[in-house]
Amino acid sequence: MRVALVALLLSLPAFGPLAASELALLPDTTLQAVTAELSGEAAKRNLEAIARQHRMRASKQYRAAADFIVSELKRYGYADAFVDEFPADGVIFYGTQRSRPAWNVEFAELWDLKAADDRVRIADWNAEPLTVAQDSASGEAEALLVDVGAGTKEADYEGKEIRGRFVLTSAQPEAVVALAVKRHGAAAIISYAQNQRTAWWGEDENLLRWGHLDTFSDTPAFAFMVTLKQARDFQRRLRAGEAVRLQGTVRSTRRAGTYDIPMATIAGSDAVLARQEIVYSCHLDHPRPGANDNASGCATILEIARTFRKLIDEKRIERPRRTIRFVWPPEIEGTLALLTARPTIRAAARAAIHLDMVGGGPETKAMFHVTRGPASLPSFIHDVAASVGEFANEQTAALAMTGSARYPLTANGGGKEALQARFVPFSLGSDHQVYSDSSFSIPAVYLNDWPDRYIHTNADTAANIDPSKLERAAFIAGITGLVLANLAQDDREAILGIVNPAAVARAATTMSRLPKRPQSERDDTVRFASKYERDVLASVDRFIGGGAAASPGLIELLLNVPTVPPAAPAGAVYRRNLALAGPTAAFGYDYLEARIGEAAVAKLELPRFAGKWGSGDLYAYEALNLVDGRRTTSEIRETLSAIYGDVPLSAVEEYLAALMQAGVIGR
Repeated sequence: MRVALVALLLSLPAFGPLAASELALLPDTTLQAVTAELSGEAAKRNLEAIARQHRMRASKQYRAAADFIVSELKRYGYADAFVDEFPADGVIFYGTQRSRPAWNVEFAELWDLKAADDRVRIADWNAEPLTVAQDSASGEAEALLVDVGAGTKEADYEGKEIRGRFVLTSAQPEAVVALAVKRHGAAAIISYAQNQRTAWWGEDENLLRWGHLDTFSDTPAFAFMVTLKQARDFQRRLRAGEAVRLQGTVRSTRRAGTYDIPMATIAGSDAVLARQEIVYSCHLDHPRPGANDNASGCATILEIARTFRKLIDEKRIERPRRTIRFVWPPEIEGTLALLTARPTIRAAARAAIHLDMVGGGPETKAMFHVTRGPASLPSFIHDVAASVGEFANEQTAALAMTGSARYPLTANGGGKEALQARFVPFSLGSDHQVYSDSSFSIPAVYLNDWPDRYIHTNADTAANIDPSKLERAAFIAGITGLVLANLAQDDREAILGIVNPAAVARAATTMSRLPKRPQSERDDTVRFASKYERDVLASVDRFIGGGAAASPGLIELLLNVPTVPPAAPAGAVYRRNLALAGPTAAFGYDYLEARIGEAAVAKLELPRFAGKWGSGDLYAYEALNLVDGRRTTSEIRETLSAIYGDVPLSAVEEYLAALMQAGVIGR
């Protein structure tokens, strides 16, 4: 019998570390062995190797990173490690994702021709690939530079000579192609687009941002990215009346390639449970350096794989009952390819643990998150992950405050501050949203840093990665995965000991949302919260088998579940088209826009609706998830309102009608 849970609701002791027995569901010997073996330094060494490659999907340097991972896996003892290949030619679809062809650059430079004898190189692909916007076509131009501001509206071009010239824009290159290149005939684009908005937005004028062009645009274009400092120098010279002449060359290819996904497995020890899999996931693609995003997740999973293999081979831990699979796909599009083209993997997966940005050190200003899955897919696995995260918080806080902890979770050269992981609701932005989509319904834990002031820039380097952070992320992900891989019916009480306190905390959140809401909406909110907890308990039984789970009577009592029945369901009932698996918007391709047009999508209210507890993209994601062939549009609206705040029925009906027009759902 494994160690029983002592609820992690107790406050940290004033002096001294927590006892090891306060983490449930694994023997102390396993916990000690894993913690002793995990190495943040080893993870960072592998991170440095991965970050040297410019890892655009299906590219040569992506394949080099994939081959490196497989070589390390084989060195660790994974005889089955290999790179699985999925055709990517711009024609083949994987669910809702149109595959994107391989893009490779052979040569690219941008020169400032100040004078005949004064040439200054502004951008060089060989030195810094980030200077060339992704999916730039081959091209060459020597021309004057024109500042068009944002360049996203016609007024930005009025009174300016654009044809045959370089345009300087503050927007992403893909946002200005239609006006600058297609309509006005610009030769090429120079962008100083800034990073995602955080408290540090725009402060560092030396940051070079990752740029994008549309893979499937009917207007070939090439673009260079420059720093804010360089853009300001251009603007100063232009205001002074100087003619700024540039020379730019890009030699690139876009042709059929493959999505390459390294993978390996640890076969389960139980004859029956071995057919079920716990999947460790990340995304390998990213421009160089891409250290935190996402060489950190890739290297951390590689370290978990090394640790598990070594400890099993040395018989220091038992082989898990369920199979563990490790995968390193391109972000979102690679995961869609994996789950749609490999149905045996899709059918075997019982849970995914996804790591995307898990190593940000103090300079990145990162906050570490353990993120739940969507409300449409209740699962106990998120409570398990949170309990492990709480344990890591307590151990690292004890070390920081007292200098002593049973499990300090620090690496040589790494930080000793408390982890302070945050346990947050579902958010979008990585492969976990593919696993959790209702066409797959694989619950996924998402570990991630946000904010990160260097995300998608040339400053996302290994120097800003904390090896202690990598080790702590590996601990949370590794222990969570081992727990899930070993769960059996005799662990039921321990699991309920984790789920029930978490349910009480969720009930408190629900109660805090009730004041000042109409009674009907309060009833809907409470009714949904109660059903959610019943479904969490039901997920335990689906996972481990056996009889009915314990009744959530305590939660229903706390929530004072209304006795007034809900309004009669009304509206259409839709079902999903499972041939189009996955979310409608993936990387580099939007299925809904491609089918009904960008202008029609722009008019839809739901994807832009601002709720009390969620944004429009969350409403849209969950609206599709809630289509199950049973719910009416009114029931979907009630559920969305309970999750993210009141939303008009008309917005839901309009969005679902658009999905039907696109063929994503039907009647």
